[in-house]
Amino acid sequence: MRSRLEDPPQSLPNSRMSQTTRTLQEIVTTLDPAATLAAAKRFFARQNGIYAAFPEQESASHLTLRGQGGEEVVIAVAPARGGTRVTGSTYLFDQQLARFLATLPTPDPLPAVAGAA
Repeated sequence: MRSRLEDPPQSLPNSRMSQTTRTLQEIVTTLDPAATLAAAKRFFARQNGIYAAFPEQESASHLTLRGQGGEEVVIAVAPARGGTRVTGSTYLFDQQLARFLATLPTPDPLPAVAGAA
């Protein structure tokens, strides 16, 4: 008989909760790049205990934060249609990253075109 450690279950590649989906997240915000990175610093600094993360490296287009146990959160910004594209990557702080991205203002959806099907 084989143990589960020798023959681990296979993950579903198209699962909605796949690790790839959780570790790389992206949105477009109406904030400019500098304001977006400043908001990230404030958001992660005020998290409780093990979910706090603090700046380690930064430039005009990215911010690397380091959290409990050495966990890394990387946030990049780039110009995009309608504002600033914000891309975040992390392994364990995926919920906190999603919460941060949800706090950012997003562009208004385009109005529907009259008579469009």
